[in-house]
Amino acid sequence: MERIQRESSLDLEAMEFYVRTAMLQGGARVVEQVLSEVGRGRRAQPLLCANNHLVCRMESLGLREKTIQTILGEVRFKRSAYRCPVCGTTRYPGDEALDVVGTGFSPGVRRMMAHAGGDTKGFRSAAKDLELYAALHLDPKDIERVSEETGRIIEDWAARERSLAVAAPPPEETPDTLYATYDATGAPIRREELREVKGKGEDGKAHTREVKRGCVFTQTATDEEGRAVRDENSTTYVGAIEPSMDFGYRIYAEAVRRGLLNARRVVILMDAIAYNKSIATEHFPNATVIVDLYHAREHLAAFVRDVLRQKLTGPFHQRLRGFLDAGEIEKLVAQMEKVLPRNGPRRAAGRKQIAYFRNNAPYMRYAEFRREGLFVGSGVIEAGCKTVVGRRLKCSGMFWSVRGANAIVALRCCILSDRFEHFWEARSENRAPRERKAA
Repeated sequence: MERIQRESSLDLEAMEFYVRTAMLQGGARVVEQVLSEVGRGRRAQPLLCANNHLVCRMESLGLREKTIQTILGEVRFKRSAYRCPVCGTTRYPGDEALDVVGTGFSPGVRRMMAHAGGDTKGFRSAAKDLELYAALHLDPKDIERVSEETGRIIEDWAARERSLAVAAPPPEETPDTLYATYDATGAPIRREELREVKGKGEDGKAHTREVKRGCVFTQTATDEEGRAVRDENSTTYVGAIEPSMDFGYRIYAEAVRRGLLNARRVVILMDAIAYNKSIATEHFPNATVIVDLYHAREHLAAFVRDVLRQKLTGPFHQRLRGFLDAGEIEKLVAQMEKVLPRNGPRRAAGRKQIAYFRNNAPYMRYAEFRREGLFVGSGVIEAGCKTVVGRRLKCSGMFWSVRGANAIVALRCCILSDRFEHFWEARSENRAPRERKAA
């Protein structure tokens, strides 16, 4: 305060940062003093090792110093070290108690790193944000490593949560209408991990891997015009690069966790590709299935633009869209068949689009679904696709390993589902098996 008062003019911003730095330094010294008594001294019980051999007593190596980065600054402390005379494994009980085994970052810093690293702007931007907001000077590569490791721990935790829900569904969850909607999008993957993957292009080479993503949300009411209204903060997300069979169990388990078995009504919103329909048939046999209206409109636009070579602003396209939006698929198909080219590749493409509408007619009764107060478009999952995957994994110049991409998808799904705090609380109460093994 004396230094500030000596200044000829008051620079409030400089004063704020100066005082913050002084407070953080003082706080770090307090933490350092507290840690000086952790993980050292005589043990009431011997420390035992059972690492692939008979149980034996570990030998003390004395005190070893460690420096960790906390949210208050760097902190140094000494703690007891023990080594197994058989396998050579070294343990630090103090590190285990403080949750800093094998890392130089405190739990609080790792929490900030993971949350910032899961943001939409990338690890370099996360480092800049943490420097500005929290006075933490961190390397982007460290943020990347911590974010991906946290994502993998979250994936394990979320899988256990879903398994527990399937084994013993929570009876208190009784949603009025529960929706499950799912789709896929491509994520850029490193070339060496695409050698065995088939591509869709003419060269047959893959440049991306398909990220399956889905969301579950609930609806209780409609607005004054009878349109469906999603319950506030009811959307949770799941996603991964994995086979459709595995993803089917993932989205089903999430739906069970959200109250699927007690819901008055269940609705599946999807695009009508084969594996999406298989998931609905296998896991949601009693649900009302709706083919997303916007996907259906895209198929109709492709027919008019690519098969008929007509403008989408023309009256014929508008008339066909009227049939589609009303769910009058038989009239739509009849009109499409009348104008189908007589031969050539455009006729084959047109017949394929007609088959799409004919085969999915029961799931396209949009006027009827609207009268029931249901959603007919999967805007939630489309927005989720951009939020969960597109804005983070598909930024310019980014190429991921499958393992890294899945970790970040798990992290973002947890954050965007408003479950990150719940995960961190559960983690502090009962450390993940991965960490106990590492310890």
